[in-house]
Amino acid sequence: MLDSRVLRTALGQFATGITVVTTRADSGQFVGLTVNSFSALSLEPPLILWSLRVSSPSLAVFEGAERFVVNVLAEAQVEVSRRFALPQADKFDGVPHAENAWGLPLLHGAAAWFECRKVSQQMAGDHCLFIAEVERFTLSEAAPLLFHAGGYFTLGSRL
Repeated sequence: MLDSRVLRTALGQFATGITVVTTRADSGQFVGLTVNSFSALSLEPPLILWSLRVSSPSLAVFEGAERFVVNVLAEAQVEVSRRFALPQADKFDGVPHAENAWGLPLLHGAAAWFECRKVSQQMAGDHCLFIAEVERFTLSEAAPLLFHAGGYFTLGSRL
């Protein structure tokens, strides 16, 4: 049997970017959470994937959502990442954002935004995988925020 704590530490050796995935609940309330499991899946068609723990209080909202936005956080957005990682009543309070054409939140200052339409979801172990088609995207000049071994980092020099 694998030690899940040690496995988590080993998996943390893989550096990732940090995203906040946002949508709107049926009630009209904005919902968002910090995600580092985001990945490009395909260019033709343009597909991305990300996963969410099945124990997440936000799972039902994302299962029911047709669309969502993946906000790739910029290096200046460490506090945004921390805020959306915690269970809070209104994570968007005090976080500058705008609504896209679908009424979904785009976080100001992000390095990139991917406006997506969900094409499938699949339970896999203790997570739910979401696959979505990118319908629109925007790229900014901001450098991305990185996550490694439980901590935040910025880009170093290019090798």
